[in-house]
Amino acid sequence: MTGHPDRTGLSRRAALGATLAGAAGAMLARPALAAPASEAIEWRMVTSWPKNLPGPGVTAERLAKRIADLSGGRLTIKVYAAGELVPPLEVFDAVTNGAAEMAHTASLFWQGKMPAAALFTAGPFGLTPLEHIAWINHGGGQEVWEKLYAPFGVRPLMAGNTGFQMGGWFRKEITSLDDLKGLKIRMPGLGGEVMRRLGATPVSLPPGEIFTALESGVIDGTEFLGPWSDAALGFYKVAKYYYAPGFHEPNGTGEALVSKEAFAALPADLQAVVEHAAAAENIFALTESEWHNGAALTRLREEHGVELRYYPDTLLAAAATASEDVLDMVADHDAVSAEVVASFRNARSTQATWSRVSQARFLSARDAAS
Repeated sequence: MTGHPDRTGLSRRAALGATLAGAAGAMLARPALAAPASEAIEWRMVTSWPKNLPGPGVTAERLAKRIADLSGGRLTIKVYAAGELVPPLEVFDAVTNGAAEMAHTASLFWQGKMPAAALFTAGPFGLTPLEHIAWINHGGGQEVWEKLYAPFGVRPLMAGNTGFQMGGWFRKEITSLDDLKGLKIRMPGLGGEVMRRLGATPVSLPPGEIFTALESGVIDGTEFLGPWSDAALGFYKVAKYYYAPGFHEPNGTGEALVSKEAFAALPADLQAVVEHAAAAENIFALTESEWHNGAALTRLREEHGVELRYYPDTLLAAAATASEDVLDMVADHDAVSAEVVASFRNARSTQATWSRVSQARFLSARDAAS
């Protein structure tokens, strides 16, 4: 940091509140005026994504712009794509050790540090995107998330969402549970542990390395996100079978990791800027992915010959059973992990009845009528 702005300007805070209220749904139309050099603060944001990758890569850039715009240039964020400053799967450590004040990534990458972290991206057979947001905002999810990360000096925020995930790309068809046995599948998070229990070998790779591994045969299949982001990485060029549903990740929350020390050093209005910018980007990114995924799936099928397939019911049933065992394993890790799993399961059961009555029944009726 190079300095702090004046903390006593009440009119400035009032103006900021009006700006935040008007910017929740879209980017500001005009660029922010530059702050005086004596007031400017610059942070570094490291990411796990290739530069401008549709979905999370774009989200990271847009989040930085939101913060600069809403702060009037008083807080700017220099964004580093995967590997530019630190390796893509080391961004958490970069925020912890002070190499960066902020990161944009996904919590499932930290399963090795703390198994419960993966649930804040998604849990197998877990929460849909809206259910997940409801859990974090209203069901105690934010509190247990912060408690889990507190020992590392990091504060997490929802800051992007790629929506429902696809099940994955495979070079050969999956027609039975036996077809998974021995397959090397890029699948981080708790879904990878489910696949291991079903006989596959899960492999964790950063996004920028997936295509080469799939093309060369180092892996036999991969999941990533949804059709829009997957198409951008070109998986259709080397694997023609595209499976649904994404039972392993029915949600795709991207997280902003913020150094607690750097955040605490900001004045209150800039702290609010960071929080509100992340919240605005979270919803904007979710609707962006929802808008693009359908058209991208159509193009993959019609222009690139991708064959849409559905996992066999026997595989899904076995995966559902294994998923509960995996959650039990996570809960047994330590007391905080048990608290996270209990909160997650409570959120799922609390919302399941309403989702079944509202969304599931409606979608079934709409499909029948079309």
